[in-house]
Amino acid sequence: MQTSLENSFNKWRVGASRNWVFFRQWLRAPLTTASVVPSSPRLGRAMALALPADAQRVVELGAGTGAITRELLRYRVRPESLFVLELNPELHHDLRRSFPQSTVVCGDARELPALLADNDGFRDGSVDAIVSSLGFLSMPPGLVEEIVAAAFACLPPRGVLVQFTYGPKCPIPAATLRRLGLKSKRVDFTLMNLPPASVYVLRRS
Repeated sequence: MQTSLENSFNKWRVGASRNWVFFRQWLRAPLTTASVVPSSPRLGRAMALALPADAQRVVELGAGTGAITRELLRYRVRPESLFVLELNPELHHDLRRSFPQSTVVCGDARELPALLADNDGFRDGSVDAIVSSLGFLSMPPGLVEEIVAAAFACLPPRGVLVQFTYGPKCPIPAATLRRLGLKSKRVDFTLMNLPPASVYVLRRS
């Protein structure tokens, strides 16, 4: 039987391993990896609780090492109702191993409607909500608009996109929001994340 000290050490070792994987990916592609370290459980919980209470099928964009994924599953979403999308092949491989009951796909968020249609349980291409950890602040505005447009193409009229950012305001440019007919609202601020992060909910105007 493991002692509490051994349990604590094992948790620390797993966390350190995830941090190292994430940091390595950031070194390789700093413009497409939002942060040097994974998000905190507190931020993950804030993202999960920002989802509508009646949301069932949910997409997560840019899952990274699964820090947000774990909190979505803990607080809001059933494993079989979660579609996880990650562009990085190495992180995708780890996510598939960590979340075998969920649909975990390696692909580009701009192709979300087609990726959903290719997977059982999501073939109608529609979900109730989308959670995004993508680093929009480091992306060209045109790319951000393509991703957000693809996300809302998969959402019903009252569907929402939950997005976090390290910046002082919504990371989707105001011009993009206007063109896509969207509005944003900050619903949480997580000081205990590194760095501190704000959570925004985007919906159709």
